[in-house]
Amino acid sequence: MTTGTIRGWTRLLAPFMALMLVFQLTGCGDKEADQRKAFIDFLQNTAMRSGEHLPALSEDQKQRVGNYASDYAIVYGFSQQVNRAVDNGLKPVVDELSAIRAPQDYLTRRDSLRQASGSLEVLAQQIQTAKTQADSSKAGLKQPAELKTVYDNLYNKVVTQPADTLLPLLPALQKLSQDAVQTGDFLQQQGSQVTFNGQTIQFPTQQQATQYNTLMSNISANAHALGQAQIALQGQ
Repeated sequence: MTTGTIRGWTRLLAPFMALMLVFQLTGCGDKEADQRKAFIDFLQNTAMRSGEHLPALSEDQKQRVGNYASDYAIVYGFSQQVNRAVDNGLKPVVDELSAIRAPQDYLTRRDSLRQASGSLEVLAQQIQTAKTQADSSKAGLKQPAELKTVYDNLYNKVVTQPADTLLPLLPALQKLSQDAVQTGDFLQQQGSQVTFNGQTIQFPTQQQATQYNTLMSNISANAHALGQAQIALQGQ
């Protein structure tokens, strides 16, 4: 074949190759669009409608959403971390405090409450760290506008709102549990001098009664934290 013939074939193939390139680019674009559509559908109709626990992506769903699976991993990972932290840190304290219904309960539950409340400070650190990591990962995402709106709604529900609810609540709950433990310690120190009768308590001296009333005032000042924590647990 002569050089002229080769050049002729090259000229004939050039439009064909260009057309193939267009088809390839279009195909790649369609694949991303399909994955985006599948991801938006999952976020709207599955994730946003989930109850206490965010669902994991199945292998089939991972295939359908493609690289967007890593976007979902941000919110799912945060949800898993916070759920574990709440179950292991917040719930035991709420259960102990909720079980105190009479003055004598401060005495009988002080040791178990002391042990449970020790995790509250660690819990706050865990939630703050998980929130910071999630925010940092989200900031690096580059999402089309239609997806970003849906994703931001889920992120707000799963990450922002729980963190904004729990982080301010934990210091007050920790103070409440510490005051309850202190009350139990005080009653323990009184020994047989204190008399329990259902919802009432009696001390032999006014000084003891005054000390007890001061402890009760401290507990009342942060009692709202228990109700807020109970509501927070219902939303997990």
